[in-house]
Amino acid sequence: MLDLKQIKSAYERLEGVVHHTPFSYAPILSKMSGYEVYLKKENLQRTGAFKLRGAFNKIATLVESGQKGGVVAASAGNHAQGVAFAANHFGIEATIVMPESTPLTKVQGVRAFGANVILQGSNYDEAYAYAVKFGEEKGYDFVHPFTDEEVMAGQGTVALEMFEAEPDMDAIVVPVGGGGLVSGMAVAAKALYPETKIIAVSAEGAPAMRESYKAHKPIDTTSVRTIADGIAVRDTSPVTLEYILKYVDTFEGVCEDEIASAILFLLEKQKVLVEGAGAVGVAALMHGKINLSKGSKVGIVLSGGNIDVTMLSLIIEKGLMKSARKMKLMVTLVDKPGALQSFTQILTEVGANIVQIGYDRTSIDLEFGDAHVSVALETKGEEHQELIRKRLNEGGFIFREEH
Repeated sequence: MLDLKQIKSAYERLEGVVHHTPFSYAPILSKMSGYEVYLKKENLQRTGAFKLRGAFNKIATLVESGQKGGVVAASAGNHAQGVAFAANHFGIEATIVMPESTPLTKVQGVRAFGANVILQGSNYDEAYAYAVKFGEEKGYDFVHPFTDEEVMAGQGTVALEMFEAEPDMDAIVVPVGGGGLVSGMAVAAKALYPETKIIAVSAEGAPAMRESYKAHKPIDTTSVRTIADGIAVRDTSPVTLEYILKYVDTFEGVCEDEIASAILFLLEKQKVLVEGAGAVGVAALMHGKINLSKGSKVGIVLSGGNIDVTMLSLIIEKGLMKSARKMKLMVTLVDKPGALQSFTQILTEVGANIVQIGYDRTSIDLEFGDAHVSVALETKGEEHQELIRKRLNEGGFIFREEH
């Protein structure tokens, strides 16, 4: 079983390789929650995620034992970059099998460290099966992203750094996919400060580990679907589940909207960019999933920042709509001179800024002589949007809102 000694040995191996990432007080989150909240910013780690720690520690132990061949891994991206970086550091050939849906930024990140990339399967588990077979055929050592003591030991160094900065934490909130991070951190935390609560958080779209925790036995799922691709694990690892059942105090789940709102909050209010997996802890805090005594000191791990820019754009767009800072309308006008001007005049009077507009007079659902105007507006909240609706109704305009 993994112990504190192994984690401290990993800490020594990683010295000078990984960044001691900031563990910063978060005043806005603290005020919102009533807790004293600190954020461990592993999104600022080399390769953009905590995964470098476990991958480097594992490959370092292989090198220490005389391994000189290649390594193979399966990953949605962050573990892949960690393995690629570590293999490059030690001059070992690395092949990474990634799901076909992996964001381009993560594929490029892996290739940038000189690793070979094979895209295979629709999720991590299918990529994993292919990678294991590939490794056996090539005689490569398989570097598992979580079911490996040396990998878990490397991940556990996150907790050591947190306690170095703030030794009196009441709780640590950790994202969970396969369970390697929370296993390593929990072993370290409970060995040093047994009273510290370990709160695990997963995406509801990848529920296997949480369901297994509740049932006290491994439960696999048939599919996963979540924007938190870094924790989109379909099957439960019995190895990490054993640690989680032993050390984790509570296990919470967050939905897609909660994850997206946390990403947007961190970007806008904390000036921190995280991926979906990195935001689940903050999502749990923001949406009342964490129940501790008022004033408790809470450390939340922002596990990674490798978010695809297309996904980020979508999250921002939807976030603006949900927070009533953007409004989309489809207005039916009489297709004659001045009709559009009278519509835009109302928008000018109420201070709504047009950011996009389209004019359509050919749709088959239009009466002859009518036109559709689609418009996207910058707005200043729900009261402002209600004023826009009122003024358009008073002006006799026929419109519908698009969401």
